[in-house]
Amino acid sequence: MAGVSPRHGPIATEVDIRESYDNAARAYAEHLLNELDGKPLDRHLLNRFAEAVRDRGRIADLGCGPGHIAKYLHDQGASVVGIDLSPEMVRTAKELAPEVEFRTGDMRALDCADGELAGIVAFYSIVHFVGAELEAVFRECRRILRDRGVMLVAFHIGDDVNHLDELFGQRVSLDFRFHQPAQVAAALRNAGFVVSESVEREPYENVEYPSRRCYLFCTTTT
Repeated sequence: MAGVSPRHGPIATEVDIRESYDNAARAYAEHLLNELDGKPLDRHLLNRFAEAVRDRGRIADLGCGPGHIAKYLHDQGASVVGIDLSPEMVRTAKELAPEVEFRTGDMRALDCADGELAGIVAFYSIVHFVGAELEAVFRECRRILRDRGVMLVAFHIGDDVNHLDELFGQRVSLDFRFHQPAQVAAALRNAGFVVSESVEREPYENVEYPSRRCYLFCTTTT
């Protein structure tokens, strides 16, 4: 999160978020497309996720950005669709990974049938939601997952709300919200998930923004 500053100014709206990522899509892809190369734990967890859903049906990468997570999962044998709020992010992802399906969508109202998916990955895609919104977002995720579906959620740990006016040299208006693991786990449970595993790590130096990270493995209840 280059150019991070303490929260100030008006709260970023959904339009701000979409337009900001449209503006920054190309630069975002240039800077982060190969980020998994320097994140061994992330690769390990994604490999485990791919193994858990292999041959069980389609999965979704929510908040897919330029598509690097979706492409990684595709390369591990998963049948994946990447979904993002930003049309320009989706356009960029399609160019960079034409073998993967990408489409626009809102995590709060997904264009998927009930029980359609075997799994969901949400890597840092809850970063623009306040804590009170998480349960509703996760209920929508639960709706589109079948019984014994798998979900992997990753997020920054903390109580910070950081505002960006610039991201990788592009003008944006974005509020990045950190969350406490207990709060996110509670929202998942209230939405009908069983949280089976929680993993935390320190930031990888010179690879990413210096925040602690949490990964929650969840399954849907029957």
